[in-house]
Amino acid sequence: MFELRDVAKTFTLHNQGGVTIDVLSGANFTVSPGECVALTGASGAGKSTLMRMLYGNYRAEGGALLVGGVDLAKAAPREIIRLRREVLGYVSQFLRVVPRVPTLDVVAEPLLALGTDPETARGAAAGLLEKLNIPEALWSLSPTTFSGGEQQRVNIARGFVHPYPALLLDEPTASLDPRNRAVVLDLIAEAKTRGAAIIGIFHDGAAREQVCDAQIDVAGFTTGRAA
Repeated sequence: MFELRDVAKTFTLHNQGGVTIDVLSGANFTVSPGECVALTGASGAGKSTLMRMLYGNYRAEGGALLVGGVDLAKAAPREIIRLRREVLGYVSQFLRVVPRVPTLDVVAEPLLALGTDPETARGAAAGLLEKLNIPEALWSLSPTTFSGGEQQRVNIARGFVHPYPALLLDEPTASLDPRNRAVVLDLIAEAKTRGAAIIGIFHDGAAREQVCDAQIDVAGFTTGRAA
């Protein structure tokens, strides 16, 4: 589901005389359906840069970066949009939503974008919000007013509401209490069981050991300082 072949990434610092920094070079690995792989390495090693490349936010300068058969190093914007809608889910550390949209619709949106019946989509969203202990009284409110932990759980619900074949998880258990952390780890395990390929950043070592099948040290692909 994920396949990287000699992926390279550089950044040019135009405000510092055009200095070029080689961030990643020769990144090679695969992640199969039902497998969860953790990206590891010290701060600045390039983990977040690689995650953004896997989501199509950063373009690779070299090599092939395939997700579900689509090479993000060459894909047109419309292909990346389709990939995100149908194949590739992403749970980031930060909730970015349109203000005043109710939480229930924020979580249901990935299903609504696929043409799912609104009642069915909102039912699936409600089930996840309940599982993640978001009180029903908050579902009609915008999550922009929620606490950090509540926003993280909304982000997780949104990322898991559609059974994406591929998932990117950026610190999915950060800001969570033990009860909700356990729920998230169960969701990851369930996604693996249904065949999702998952790449994540887990600074929570115990969580990483529980759900990940392998670890990839991004420092092995790093030749410079990550942005």
